[in-house]
Amino acid sequence: MKQRIGEILEPESKSDFLSRGFNIFIISLIVLNIFAVALETMQDVSEMYSGPFRVFEWFSMIVFTIEYVLRVWTCTLNPEFASPVKGRIRYMLTPSAIIDLMVLVPFYLPIFLDSDLRFLRVLRLFRLFALFKMARYSKSLHLLKSVLKDVRQELLIVLAVTMGMLVFASGVIYFIENRAQPEAFSSIPAAMWWAVSTMTTVGYGDVYPITTLGKLFGGFISILGLGTFGLPVGIIAYGFIEELQKQKMRPAECPHCGKAINASIERRNLPR
Repeated sequence: MKQRIGEILEPESKSDFLSRGFNIFIISLIVLNIFAVALETMQDVSEMYSGPFRVFEWFSMIVFTIEYVLRVWTCTLNPEFASPVKGRIRYMLTPSAIIDLMVLVPFYLPIFLDSDLRFLRVLRLFRLFALFKMARYSKSLHLLKSVLKDVRQELLIVLAVTMGMLVFASGVIYFIENRAQPEAFSSIPAAMWWAVSTMTTVGYGDVYPITTLGKLFGGFISILGLGTFGLPVGIIAYGFIEELQKQKMRPAECPHCGKAINASIERRNLPR
């Protein structure tokens, strides 16, 4: 039974009807929860349908609780979490398990603790973390996860360069504009807001240089920011191309036995 429940919970088997049905059910429940949280922020709708919203929230949290408990119970099927105690603790500290817990804890916390209404409203917004649960059931999100894992070093380098440019731009513009605008550019940390909006080319216009040298430097930073913030897009796009090519090169697997179809065909065609 434990083995069968583990197979249903994991969205890997395409031929398993129960597994596919469970995945579709959970994804639908997650999407409906996101819509419910959004609709509850509309005061008229929230007051008119407060009862159905509360019933749906209870139903969703009970389903998510059962799913979480079953995942903790069946995680020992994975060799990585084979230990009955330590293995389950390690699983509960994984990112996906933490996300599941962040969805559940805010629901049960008010039952045991007396809190004001404002705090309860903030806790109920934690249901939005259910959106991240979809990463476990979506192949596209699994692909994105693999791509980000492959290009993480390149992205870290770009992040370091970007942070360095941000500090550099903030420092230079501070020394240029501080005398002309002591309130807007009172310090380097205060000038970082201008650097972020300029490097991202958003340009809110609330803070801007007025000196000639400051304007020239602002234009230079804007052009430089275009290239800097375009690098992660190119890196991720290249990672997607590589990952898709890897998937095309992998042999297709038989839905019944799980073996490579090409390998099975080659073995059949071998001379006896």
